[in-house]
Amino acid sequence: MSGLRVLVIIPSHNEEASLPATLAEVRAKCPSVSLLVVDDGSRDATSQVAIEAGVPVVRHSVNLGVGGALQTGFRWALEHGFDVGVQLDADGQHDPDYLETLLAPVRAGQCDVAIGSRYSTRTGYRAPWHRRLGMVVFSGVVRMALGQRITDTTSGFRAYSRPVMQVCQHDFPKDFPDAPLLIALSRRGFRLVEVAVEMRERVAGQSFYTLGKQLYYPYKNLLASLMALMRRPV
Repeated sequence: MSGLRVLVIIPSHNEEASLPATLAEVRAKCPSVSLLVVDDGSRDATSQVAIEAGVPVVRHSVNLGVGGALQTGFRWALEHGFDVGVQLDADGQHDPDYLETLLAPVRAGQCDVAIGSRYSTRTGYRAPWHRRLGMVVFSGVVRMALGQRITDTTSGFRAYSRPVMQVCQHDFPKDFPDAPLLIALSRRGFRLVEVAVEMRERVAGQSFYTLGKQLYYPYKNLLASLMALMRRPV
């Protein structure tokens, strides 16, 4: 399965400052992969920056959230014949040095979703206390729901096989594709694996997780996780 075509999908919202370096780094370190920027309703020059870098862009006229942006990327990947879709943040937090590590279990047919985890091994990464608390809570929810330990349910550095993308292009959380998505995919029979990665601090741009979304996030995610658990897989 080493010949699989890989598309790196970069959901972006007001990322004109950080996107050029991210695109250049992925190209330099992983020249065999293709890139797609999904501009999720940016009000800055995010799309123009990608176009000037020679990277295809799909643009939303309004902000849908990271889930909606990723779903658009999946549809584009399927339409253009890609076998694996990699979710990678525009802000430089995800180091492309770990891209092959993330892809390895998917390429080998060992899993359907590979999750880059900051916490499966000890690293120097330190999230804000409220984010760490949320990660612990939702890691516990996933473990109770699936009997599998996922240490980094909020990781935005993931690789998805083509069958997963085929499902997710029609059925996918629009705002926060975190614990509820993992529960839903596992209950459909897809295999999840974590791989150890290191992540960096954001250097520029605007996070998808604004203050309002951070306050809303735990309640929405907990409810969505419970719904994913109760829902009958199809």
